[in-house]
Amino acid sequence: MSELLEFTEHLLSEKLAENIIDIDMRGVTPFTDYFVIATARNLRHANSLAEDLINEAEKRGYEVRTREGSEGSSWILVDLFDVIVHIFTEDARQTYRLENLWGDKPLHRYEG
Repeated sequence: MSELLEFTEHLLSEKLAENIIDIDMRGVTPFTDYFVIATARNLRHANSLAEDLINEAEKRGYEVRTREGSEGSSWILVDLFDVIVHIFTEDARQTYRLENLWGDKPLHRYEG
């Protein structure tokens, strides 16, 4: 497990994200190693998780490629190159079911 992946999952857990999983994308896509998927309690919490992740990642020297999704979005993506983080509200996560799209890839549930 990469240091960036551990940092990302720990920070999301610390900030009360729920149902955090990672999917090993190595060998599947050339642009990232892992997808991390987490559930926020509401739109404000989703935005806060994304902002905290970006700020803490930059403080630790990790480069942030991009953030997709505005402050009121139910799905926010934070691209940290080797780790791409998808932050959903509960409804959006159930609608898009991203982890099912990659269900044949190794999936790990973060337990803290």
